[in-house]
Amino acid sequence: MRLVAVDGPSGSGKSVFARGLVAALRADGLRTALVPTDDFATWDEPVGWWPRLAEGVLDPLRRGEPGRYQRTEWPGGEPVLGAWVDVEVPDVLVVEGVSSARRAVADRLSLAIWVEVGDPALRLERAVARDGEWSRPHLLRWQEFERRWFAEDGAKHRADILRQRSSPLSRQRR
Repeated sequence: MRLVAVDGPSGSGKSVFARGLVAALRADGLRTALVPTDDFATWDEPVGWWPRLAEGVLDPLRRGEPGRYQRTEWPGGEPVLGAWVDVEVPDVLVVEGVSSARRAVADRLSLAIWVEVGDPALRLERAVARDGEWSRPHLLRWQEFERRWFAEDGAKHRADILRQRSSPLSRQRR
């Protein structure tokens, strides 16, 4: 199984990019699964959930066994463990979201992709449009957390592909 991470700051377009990548891989005949880190992260636990992903999905798939995890859901704006998600053994597993290319998994990645829109204000507005105005104060704290996390973890510097966008047409590849 090949493991691909699509990482970068919130509001940068990682989810859209990852869905397009999965569609392209499936069109090429590859069995492909997508696991978003949003299925794990909460405002209070932005990255500490990793063992749930590793034990429930990454480790079993690596052994050639199906994976399973309980998705975080947000009824009434508060996170709770919700529906179970089964992950069949794919040819390619795409893990998408903040911290998906973290140092802890770097040696297992077949490909790390960093997606970024440089303007934090634009990213904030995109995330608020996606999540709702109620999320703005949480997203402001989240952006501050991301800055510290990415500076410490260095995922952007390990990425195989950088997709940096200041406008819809700009792209960069390493």
